[in-house]
Amino acid sequence: MFKILCVTNRKLCVGNFTDRISELHKNDVTVILREKDLSEDDYTILADKIIRVCPDIILHTHIWAAERLGTDRIHIPMSMSDKYIMKKFNVTGVSVHSADEAVKAEIMGADYITAGHVFETDCKKGLAPRGTGYLKKMSKSVNIPVYGIGGITPDNIEIIRKSGASGACIMSGFMQCENVEKYLIKLNRDAIL
Repeated sequence: MFKILCVTNRKLCVGNFTDRISELHKNDVTVILREKDLSEDDYTILADKIIRVCPDIILHTHIWAAERLGTDRIHIPMSMSDKYIMKKFNVTGVSVHSADEAVKAEIMGADYITAGHVFETDCKKGLAPRGTGYLKKMSKSVNIPVYGIGGITPDNIEIIRKSGASGACIMSGFMQCENVEKYLIKLNRDAIL
C-alpha cells in the first residue's frame, strides 16, 4: 500500500496550524511535526498542543520532548541515529541520503526511512535533486518502508509510486492547500486507503 505522509512547516500553513493538523489526522494522513526553527522548549509546547488533536503524530528530532510528552514515535536525522535511541520508541523514522545510510539505519532498528530530496524544492534551493533513480536504489537496498521526500506534488506523485517507494512525504501541498480532503483526491485518494 502506498502511503502519503505530511511533514509540517507551520510558517507555510494557510489558516490555523492546529486546525490543519486536525484536518490531516481526520483524513488518516500520518503527520511528522518537523518545525526545525523552534528551540526544544518551544517545540515541546507546540507538540503538547498538537498531540491533543493528533495523538499519533510523529515528533521530529526532539527526543527529550517526545519522552517528556510520552509519545512513542520519533523521526530523526541519520546523524542522531543509534540503537539506544531507536529502542526507546515504538516507531522510529530516519532521514537518509544514501543507500549506505539506509542500510545502516535499518540495521540500527529504524522502522522506516525518508529519502530525498527527489525533485526540486524550495526547501533545498540551489541543491540538485537526487531523482527517482536514487529513490529506486534506496527502496531496493532495505526491507523497511522508504518514503520519498522533496518537491512531490499531484503532478509527479505517480513517478514516486512507480519507483518502488512505499510512499511520499509532502510539505508545501498539505500546508498550503485550501482543503486537505480535496488535495488528497488530487494526489489520488485510493493511494492512502
